[in-house]
Amino acid sequence: MIRDRALQTREKLVGKLPVTGELLRGSLLERTVRHKSGCPKCARGEGHQVHVLTVSYAGGRVRQFSVRRERVAEVRRWLENYQKLKDAIEAICELNHDLLRPDAAVPRGGRKKRD
Repeated sequence: MIRDRALQTREKLVGKLPVTGELLRGSLLERTVRHKSGCPKCARGEGHQVHVLTVSYAGGRVRQFSVRRERVAEVRRWLENYQKLKDAIEAICELNHDLLRPDAAVPRGGRKKRD
C-alpha cells in the first residue's frame, strides 16, 4: 500500500517536471561598478548597476557572465525553472529511496525457529 502510494506520488512529480530548454544554473548578482575618474555619476558616489550571472564548477572554477538589463527577467525565469527541476528531482529521489526499503508486508528471510 505504501509502495503504491509512493509510485503514484512519483508519477505525479514526473508529470509536473518543467521540461524545457529554458534552464540556467547559477546565481544572479547585482553589483555597483564605479569608474576611477571622468564619470560624474561615479564622482557623486552613485556608480552603475550591473547584473552578473555567476556559475561555479568543480575544482573551484567560477565563470561570470554580464547580463544586459533587458534580459534580467528572462535570466531570473530560467534560474527559477532550474530550481523547480532540481527540487522535483530531489523529491523523486527521496521517493525512490523509500521504494528501495524492504516492504513491511513481505516476510524477511531471517533465521527459522527450531522447536
